[in-house]
Amino acid sequence: MTDEIPQGRRTAVRLKTARKHKPSSQRWLTRQLNDPYVEAAKAKGYRSRAAFKLIELDEKFGLIGRASRVVDLGAAPGGWTQIALERGAARVVGIDLLPIDPIAGATLLQGDFQDDAMEAALRTALGGRADLVLSDMAPNTTGHTATDHLRIMGLAELALDFAFKTLEPGGGFVTKLFQGGAQGGMLALLKQRFTAVRHAKPAASRKDSRELYLVATGYRPE
Repeated sequence: MTDEIPQGRRTAVRLKTARKHKPSSQRWLTRQLNDPYVEAAKAKGYRSRAAFKLIELDEKFGLIGRASRVVDLGAAPGGWTQIALERGAARVVGIDLLPIDPIAGATLLQGDFQDDAMEAALRTALGGRADLVLSDMAPNTTGHTATDHLRIMGLAELALDFAFKTLEPGGGFVTKLFQGGAQGGMLALLKQRFTAVRHAKPAASRKDSRELYLVATGYRPE
């Protein structure tokens, strides 16, 4: 996987239209132009640089190879769904409030995964329970660390509740969090219901980002 990412010193690309953008937009656009993962994602046809995060998580923890049915929560624009299919999942269902352009081999649902009707539609699309539930969901950030942390914790807890209702025994769960102090309760619950729980920060996560991933395997229903 690392061979796919440009290595070594790269010449910085300048934003030619800087005057047309606000300073915050200038910084974001400049970072995108100089991000090797953005470049690699475009070259391989992935819909987002986040695809490389799931590749690394799968290489480290062997998540997808043994999971024939995968659910991707908050799937738009579809990068993780693409990787789940590419790495061998037989059935992949992506769910998001936003529309997602079709991905060959995947079922894409638009709606709220908390709705009972959506849960039923997902079961039908999967043909049974899920072997792996993925969540790369994140809230719109405010810049206030405590607020942002609580918001992403709320999303992670909703994803975990969905996983409890959806996973096959022995299944896996991956969710994104921000580093902070409110994870204790979730970690305790994960350790009760899964045989292994680990933290990971893929190389594709930007160095200045507080994001990390919780990876839980070996689901044990109550």
